[in-house]
Amino acid sequence: MSSALTHILSNECPICHKGKVFKDKNIFLNFGLPKMNETCSHCHYKFQKEPGYFFGAMYVNYGLTVAQGIATYCIAQFFFEKTFDLRIIPIIAVVIILLTSFNLRFSRLAWIYMFKDYTS
Repeated sequence: MSSALTHILSNECPICHKGKVFKDKNIFLNFGLPKMNETCSHCHYKFQKEPGYFFGAMYVNYGLTVAQGIATYCIAQFFFEKTFDLRIIPIIAVVIILLTSFNLRFSRLAWIYMFKDYTS
């Protein structure tokens, strides 16, 4: 599991671990829409199997965003006197907006790794 997470964070092909899934080399500090390669440059593995393949990645993205929002709330509440201060909402919104690009890339990579062929 930890090696799969390392490969996901390195933007590596799920089959050969040499090619890149996204055209951007780094998935962390890219702002904008993700640009994916159609196939791996090394093993020619096709990343998008069929039209609509990444619709399921939206659920991964949603879960990741909710987890980040809850974690941000848990950290930010220590800086306010009330249990739920309305000033926490903009902080959560800023964190979610800043992590949107990373979440899109990470959720697609996780989706590809979940449904790769493990028999070969």
